[in-house]
Parts: sequence; C-alpha cells; structure tokens
Amino acid sequence: MPAPRRGFFVAFEGGEGAGKSTQVGLLAEALTAQGQEVVTTFEPGDTAVGRQLRQILLGHQTGVIDHRTEALLYAADRAEHVASVVAPALERGAVCITDRYIDSSIAYQGAGRTLDPADIKRISTWATGELWPDLTIVLDIDPAIGLTRFDTPADRLEAEPLAFHQRVREHFLALSARSPARYLVVDATASADTTAALVYEAVQKRLP
Repeated sequence: MPAPRRGFFVAFEGGEGAGKSTQVGLLAEALTAQGQEVVTTFEPGDTAVGRQLRQILLGHQTGVIDHRTEALLYAADRAEHVASVVAPALERGAVCITDRYIDSSIAYQGAGRTLDPADIKRISTWATGELWPDLTIVLDIDPAIGLTRFDTPADRLEAEPLAFHQRVREHFLALSARSPARYLVVDATASADTTAALVYEAVQKRLP
C-alpha cells in the first residue's frame, strides 16, 4: 500500500523535445507565486545514486546493454528518487513536480524496447511502493519534430531510430486514453505560454 501523503504529485511525460523541463519550471513558478511549497525534480538522476545510474543509462560510453538490464536500472533510480525526494516532499504537504516518472519506463522500455509493458509497470510499481501521480501531463509531439529541437549531442535514448520514438509516442497516448481522469494530453507544438496556461488550469482544479 502507498504511504499516506498530504501533498500533490504531478508528473510531466512525453517524447524528446516536448518541452517538459520548460513546463516544469513554469508550473513551479506559478504555484510558488500562489504560496505553495513546490519541489521540482526529474528522472533519471536527481539523487546521488541516480546521478551514477544516469551516466550508465544515457551515456554513449556504456555501449549496448540488455533491455531488461536497462529497465531494472531505471526502476532502481526511481526507487531511490521516491524514497529520497518525492515521498518526503509529499509527506510535508508540498506540490512535487517531476520531469518523467513510471510512464516513461512503460513507454520507452516497454513499447520502445518492445518489452512487455505490464512487466515494466510491475517493477516500477513495486519500486515506488505503488506511488502514482495525482496528475500526469503528457506533452504530445510528433517525434520527427521533437528530435529536431536539440542543440546538444543526442544521448543513448535520443539517438534511437525514429520508429523507436514513434512507438514511445503512441504508447503515451494509449496510456492516457485508458485513464483519462488522471491524464492531461497537451499539444506540445503550441506556444510555451499556451501550454503553461492549460497545465496550470488543470492543476488548480485538482489541488486539495
């Protein structure tokens, strides 16, 4: 059973170049101005253990690793992330906003790597103590567009073929269609301000 919590948990999901980090910052700024305590975080890598795992998972120096190994490493990062950052923030009543969470593993390692998404969901559910976001925002973008938005070298996942990223996008949309009450899908080709306004309105409706 998940631990009792008093805060509010928001996850931003979506493919490469969707603008998740920008929207995390804009939402945090708006909620802070409203008087909320806000904690922003990300996966993989926002813990001491996670920084080492991020190098393994995203660095080209790692080379080829088994897809199941990759999935388990993401789950390990997530377990530490929840224990060290997310759960403490929620327990003290903060709004915790994360750039990626369980759905990223289901979409990337499940659909992208063609592993069984149910298996990926199961290991991350266990790793997080069944802690799910109150709201998951999927920033939707055609990967043919999103992948052109980078001005830095692509990491291991960004460098995957277009077909991989198309499978990831399709699975994010499938996940949101199955549980529409917990998801907000936003067109990530809209302006940052337009997207931020839609996100803020959705969060305001759900805040306790």
